[in-house]
Amino acid sequence: MQDLVIRDAEVVDGSGADSYRADVVVDDGRIVSIVREAAAAGCQRPSAMRELEAEGLVLSPGFVDMHAHSDLALLRDPDHSAKAAQGVTLEVIGQDGLSYAPVDDRTLAEVRRAITGWNGHGDDIDFDWRSVGEYLNRLDFGFEGRGIAVNAAYLIPQGTVRALAVGWEDREATPRELDRMRRLVAEGMEQGAVGMSSGLTYTPGMYAKDAELTELCRVVASYGGYYCPHHRSYGAGALEAYEEMVALTREAGCALHLTHATMNFGVNKGRAPELLGVLDEALAAGADISLDTYPYTPGCTTLAALLPSWASEGGPEAVLARLRDEETAERIRHHLEVIGSDGCHGVPIEWETIEISGVSDSALSPHIGHRLDGWPTARRLLLSDRLGTTILQHVGHEENVQAIMRHRVHTGGSDGILQGSKPHPRAYGTFPQYLGRYVRDLGVLSLEECVAHLTGRPAARLRLPDRGLVREGYRADLVLFDPETVAAGSTYEEPRRLPTGIPYVLIDGRFVIEDGRRTDVLAGRAVRRTP
Repeated sequence: MQDLVIRDAEVVDGSGADSYRADVVVDDGRIVSIVREAAAAGCQRPSAMRELEAEGLVLSPGFVDMHAHSDLALLRDPDHSAKAAQGVTLEVIGQDGLSYAPVDDRTLAEVRRAITGWNGHGDDIDFDWRSVGEYLNRLDFGFEGRGIAVNAAYLIPQGTVRALAVGWEDREATPRELDRMRRLVAEGMEQGAVGMSSGLTYTPGMYAKDAELTELCRVVASYGGYYCPHHRSYGAGALEAYEEMVALTREAGCALHLTHATMNFGVNKGRAPELLGVLDEALAAGADISLDTYPYTPGCTTLAALLPSWASEGGPEAVLARLRDEETAERIRHHLEVIGSDGCHGVPIEWETIEISGVSDSALSPHIGHRLDGWPTARRLLLSDRLGTTILQHVGHEENVQAIMRHRVHTGGSDGILQGSKPHPRAYGTFPQYLGRYVRDLGVLSLEECVAHLTGRPAARLRLPDRGLVREGYRADLVLFDPETVAAGSTYEEPRRLPTGIPYVLIDGRFVIEDGRRTDVLAGRAVRRTP
């Protein structure tokens, strides 16, 4: 007897092809049989120890979150319903050039401080790893040796690599330091990373010149990985920043994945077609490019990320010292409000667009949900919260969001920061938001095309040979959802509400969501690069 048969499901297989009705049989964590239209054809129907009636439900591959910030959440939260309840069965972490491997003791302490706003302090976690391979092993072990809530793939964070080899200073790497960075990237790829990320508006990764990035991308390319940059601007100069990444990776011979590929701020209203024109030209010339977006207009980051790069040089303690100095603080204000900080994408800041979404110090929680009224308040928060404040930045444009999500190389990524009392709703709602609002309600994408964006296409970018499609022999990472009711429950007012219309989610053939409720199954593991 097989483990499970899912009867009369409307299969949307992740390839973009038309849906079809079928019985799908699962055994030992894999799809072993797909019998199309079994009832109508009068065929003998497959049997199994458990039968699940799926009439009225769509069966698709599990969703792949191409941009996740669950690096510590996977280790501290065995429930992790923020992603599991959305139908996410695989997250790509190590994003934006800053994460927790590879590190030494010094760099680990610095990185933990720098990205507290993304992942929390981590005081409840035993950081018993230093290399990429050790971190992936830690994910495999998970909770009490049982694993983690969903699968995870890892990108080597270029900013962390630079902090380890060079430090947090704004200078070029020496030849010896560059050699060490090459070795660190090669070791990370050999140990199972799928590529490399950058955060080129975050220190210290932003201090790398194109020549340095190109050399590291050559190493990534030699292992069949991809480069995933948060590039140098999403505001003024955004188009030039995209073009820079396209040219850099083409020179390096490296695949490119443009993460949270938006065109934000007033200067870019209605300019998505220009970006897509750049991508189409490069694709026609043979470039290997993909991108991800989230289906919302506001962005989310830390308040400290908006500071000019010169103010962030040297690491968190140096930043706090500059903020305490009156003369330097005034210079920072001038860059933010008049010149346009590179941390704020070259656009003079509009304080009313910035909403506080989370704080590290609970005494500051009255600020959450409020817009900033100017630099004095922002400065006090940065100092009092020791750079741990997270924000929503209301600077996006719906027409750009829709135009970009239609593109043939588009995939889905939540960019979900799970910290804070009022996080961005994308952390809990990205995938049902695509299926409910943009497929059913607005018709921006067909159901089959949207599912391909969220499953088969990202699995192909990750070069996973047995995930991302409903196919015989593939892993049984599957989602069953109701196309008539699937919707994001999360809102800006209640961002932690779970979605509706997703009653079943399986990872390796085991139910992590059953009858709409989270089970105690921990079927997730680290997903390593396929040679």
